[in-house]
Amino acid sequence: MKENKYDNDVFFKKYSEMNRSTEGLAGAGEWSELQKLLPDFNGKHVLDLGCGYGWHCLYAAEHGAVSVLGTDISGKMLEAAEEKNPHDKIRYQKGAMEDLEFPEGSYDVVISSLAFHYIKDFSSLVKKISTWMAEEGSFVFSVEHPVFTSNGNQDWYYDDQGNILHFPVDNYYYEGEREAVFLGEKVIKYHRTLTTYLDTLLQNGFVIEHIIEPAPPEAMMDIPGMKDEMRRPMMLLVSARKK
Repeated sequence: MKENKYDNDVFFKKYSEMNRSTEGLAGAGEWSELQKLLPDFNGKHVLDLGCGYGWHCLYAAEHGAVSVLGTDISGKMLEAAEEKNPHDKIRYQKGAMEDLEFPEGSYDVVISSLAFHYIKDFSSLVKKISTWMAEEGSFVFSVEHPVFTSNGNQDWYYDDQGNILHFPVDNYYYEGEREAVFLGEKVIKYHRTLTTYLDTLLQNGFVIEHIIEPAPPEAMMDIPGMKDEMRRPMMLLVSARKK
């Protein structure tokens, strides 16, 4: 059974109160860098895997995409997407991304935001994505950085007074399941190395174009805790092109 924490009422309520939920793309710290990696959407067929509230779907539709399919395992997420980000070029579909099937060459652009670290078998998924994409198609995604996922609990080490000492990086080469705490709730995520993320793309017919480890934007530095985010990478952004 694939985990779907976002349909839990308590968890979803907490998620809905995050900046990225209330403010959209402007509330996502990585957006200013991710936006630079996105291709020209004009005339393109776009697939968004793990679309959540549909912010990236709307962006693609408003920038010329002829069709956008946003998929997510969470019914609650898709209800919010239909309400917050409707568009005549967008269709939303419920389902785990690992179970999706599309005809070969269906999409010119595949995007995914902070979803692949919930996927157990990344290699099999990328193999499928490669078949779904047209030649020279663009594949852009963000994930939690391997430094951030390695130890599992995703929290700092503190001194006796509650001051941050450092961030733990441990068991880096032992890929697989981690039990993390996100929004005060236990969540299952999957750690994999930077090599695995990048080499999997190369082994499935992609050319890597850009890799970004986004630092917090200057405009968000006044948010409590944001300056500490300069101490270790939290996210990894990748753009690739299908050969």
